[in-house]
Amino acid sequence: MGIGDFLKRKKIKPDETKKAEDVKNKPQEVEVDFKEKKKIDEAKIQPSATNKKQEIKTDLAYRVLKSPQVTEKATNLTKKNQYIFKIFPRANKSEVKKAVNELYGVDVLDVKIIKVPAKKRRLGKISGWRKGYKKAIVKIKEGQKIEVLPR
Repeated sequence: MGIGDFLKRKKIKPDETKKAEDVKNKPQEVEVDFKEKKKIDEAKIQPSATNKKQEIKTDLAYRVLKSPQVTEKATNLTKKNQYIFKIFPRANKSEVKKAVNELYGVDVLDVKIIKVPAKKRRLGKISGWRKGYKKAIVKIKEGQKIEVLPR
């Protein structure tokens, strides 16, 4: 086989050209059917515009709030309509307020944010660091509740 053999054209008989065209046309028809079918399937799967807005709202909540903090002090604060949440480090008061409002459907009156620093801990010879975190104390309107733990 020479170096230039791949440049040479192969001679095709007239009968073979029809077969080659038929082979070329058949996959195209299948692709068109598949594409149309895919478009129909996507139309069924795609949510309406209102669902997209709801997804965006809940997405904000999950990018701001990590989890509710359930401790003895936190359960005592529920009597004063205050709830504690662990939040992501870059979250601010207004984002926390929007997230709690959208996720739990309550009216938020006040938000206080506390940064808990990392602390050095030791277990025998081994010393390390306990991670720091950021938490928010959220005060809600009287008469409203957030169900942190199901009863």
